[in-house]
Amino acid sequence: MHFASVRMITDDVERLVEFYEKVMGVSAERPALVFAELVMPSCTLAIGHSQTVPLFGVGSAVAADNRSVILEFRVHDVDAEYERLKPVVDDWVKEPTTMPWGNRAMLFRDPDGNLINLFQPVSEEAIKRFSGRV
Repeated sequence: MHFASVRMITDDVERLVEFYEKVMGVSAERPALVFAELVMPSCTLAIGHSQTVPLFGVGSAVAADNRSVILEFRVHDVDAEYERLKPVVDDWVKEPTTMPWGNRAMLFRDPDGNLINLFQPVSEEAIKRFSGRV
């Protein structure tokens, strides 16, 4: 089994795609007006319009209604990413902080309120835990 992607449902695909292109530094692939994918070597973030929900089952997903999932991206330098994203992010949850498990992390919300964590392993144990991963 291979983990393929995380899909978000939104009422404004353009706004969310533009935001994630700036955060992730990649251009979205757009196979349809109501769907986009931001493909990276380690993951794919799919963004679908709420109009696509009935294809999966009426009422199976609700746009901008997530308060339980955190999208996490490992970066080379959290503090540099913080400076780069200051003009892009409107809703900061936590400025760069070193967590008890050895990651330096910052958290913010996308325009739909989804929580994003950019982190960098900084302790010896955390660095070892992530060595060999893509």
